[in-house]
Amino acid sequence: MMSLTGKYAVGILLTFTILAAAMLYAFPAVIMITGIKGITEVNFFLSRIVLWIILILVFLYTIFIEKSVFLLKEEKKYSAAFYVKAVLSLYFICLIGGGILNAVILFFIEEKISTKLLNLVPIFRNNYFLVIFTCLTAAIVEEFLMRGYVQSRLEKIYNSPTVAIVISSVLFGILHSTYGTISQVLGPFFIGIVFAVFYKRYSNIKILIICHFMIDFIAMMMNFIDIKHLSVF
Repeated sequence: MMSLTGKYAVGILLTFTILAAAMLYAFPAVIMITGIKGITEVNFFLSRIVLWIILILVFLYTIFIEKSVFLLKEEKKYSAAFYVKAVLSLYFICLIGGGILNAVILFFIEEKISTKLLNLVPIFRNNYFLVIFTCLTAAIVEEFLMRGYVQSRLEKIYNSPTVAIVISSVLFGILHSTYGTISQVLGPFFIGIVFAVFYKRYSNIKILIICHFMIDFIAMMMNFIDIKHLSVF
């Protein structure tokens, strides 16, 4: 009979493998199923639904295979002021640190804009629902799986918070390699480190979800939403 540590290891491997497969093949699979060719709002929306299904599957794995709770680290409660301070601090650390990292990458490598991101511009242009849904999906699914599930179980397996932080962050960076640029790997790796350290220290996944959403939402609003459409006048 497999030990609990073994079940943790299998769960981590399955989670990463399924997520990587979804990043690579969810969109082509949706196109094949719907018969709607090309990058459309419907196809992209359904590809995000796939990520929610993966989260549900991992949740079921913890219940029926691990016979454990999804979040091994008990959620700590904090004041509203702490939430605001933590979210803003994390956001600016990621913004400034990510900006510096990106500048260093561009100094050494002449990197082009991700073709995958450029192809998504038409479906996101002024599409408020898709922008919000995409940001919510990324924030909730990725934080629950990479920090809540993977990081906490790696810490149990290796009995080392440092190893768990590094490995979970490396996996987080690799998952974003499908965008085809070095910055889209190293940027998430850096954010993964920041978030993983925070999660180890403060044990609050909700703050990470809020900050993750904030990072993605602001970036997408700046790139995909025409500011004149935000005016109510």
